[in-house]
Amino acid sequence: MTKLSAAILLATLSTSAAFAQTNAGDQKAETDLPFTMTRVASLDLPWRIAFLPDGRMLVTEKVGRLQLVTPQGAKTEVQGVPASQFEGQNGMLGVFLSPHYASDHDVYLTYVAPGDYGGGLAMGRGKLVLDGNQARLDVFEVLWRQMPTGKGGQAGAQIAFSPDGKYLFLTVGDRQRFTPAQDPDQPVGKILRLTLDGKPAPGNPWAGKEGARSIPLIDPAADTEAAKTAPVVSTYTFPGKNLTPAETWSTGHRTPYGLAFGPDGRLWELEHGPRGGDELNLIERGKNYGWPLVSYGKNYNGVAIPSPDTRPDLVKPTIYWVPVIAPGNIMFYKGNLFPTWKGSALISNLIGLGITRVTFDGKGGATATQRWNIGKRVRDIEEAPDGSLWLVEDAMSGGLYRLTPK
Repeated sequence: MTKLSAAILLATLSTSAAFAQTNAGDQKAETDLPFTMTRVASLDLPWRIAFLPDGRMLVTEKVGRLQLVTPQGAKTEVQGVPASQFEGQNGMLGVFLSPHYASDHDVYLTYVAPGDYGGGLAMGRGKLVLDGNQARLDVFEVLWRQMPTGKGGQAGAQIAFSPDGKYLFLTVGDRQRFTPAQDPDQPVGKILRLTLDGKPAPGNPWAGKEGARSIPLIDPAADTEAAKTAPVVSTYTFPGKNLTPAETWSTGHRTPYGLAFGPDGRLWELEHGPRGGDELNLIERGKNYGWPLVSYGKNYNGVAIPSPDTRPDLVKPTIYWVPVIAPGNIMFYKGNLFPTWKGSALISNLIGLGITRVTFDGKGGATATQRWNIGKRVRDIEEAPDGSLWLVEDAMSGGLYRLTPK
């Protein structure tokens, strides 16, 4: 860890606990949009956008495809993409350029890979080859795989690369199984810190520690209480070492769909709550974020969950939403087309049908500053090289839109 990284980490640890939690669920949406939206293309359940240096973009479709899309909307399906399990919340999910893309042309994909019983989150990497109107991923290799495979959605599947370009952080959702998010021997409900090759990163909180050789698999349960006594479907024995503890950076996450580093080097995570309790969390090394022990929401069937206020030993969210916005992702704006937004985070909203802007005080505090309703379920919003914003709509024929200032 560099001296700068260590200083940021110490500052984060010393200040984050001082901030009160803010409920932004009742924030009113502004009706006067500060941008013009232009529909450029249609895609089938688009999930994530990754911009190439020349302004073209890679867009995943949850149905199992990766598309190369020009700024004018021309689409080319990328070949060499692995098979994924398209069911419910599962499918082809994330696409991310290597921090060294200019020299290695590596592209990372996250997806739910099919298995003998349900599916499991997988992360792999291939080299993007662009040949005229053709595009393909060469020598695609799976770098990390969640085992055992099983039922449930909420895969997580977001990657954030460390500012120094040496490591990656991978979110793994709880797969709707609740209790394993608190089991240190299982990767579900965790944020992992890995090398670019998918191995446990040095300096992790439990570096060098191995987990149990065998772990139980349960199906998604009706609620947090039912999960405590859910029957074991099967027991999985790792063929080698269980490296989960050595991979883990933080625990107790439900549906971590958003993950991004801010300009000051702090790592922010965004996740869905159940009925209420969506969260924006400042991620700290080795901390426990409480799911399913606590939540500002309740189970979908009304069964209560203890409030985070009852557990001072667990990390509370910086911002939470009751009622929910159902966040899709979080990104930090760096461009010049929207100069007053530089350094702000933009959050895509599914149930909120739009975009939320969050500002930061540089000390670990955050405020939901603005919210815009555009009447569409926004799955992802990203910044193009020219500073324009692009979003994808969560729909079977979902739009790809370009946003420019009015």
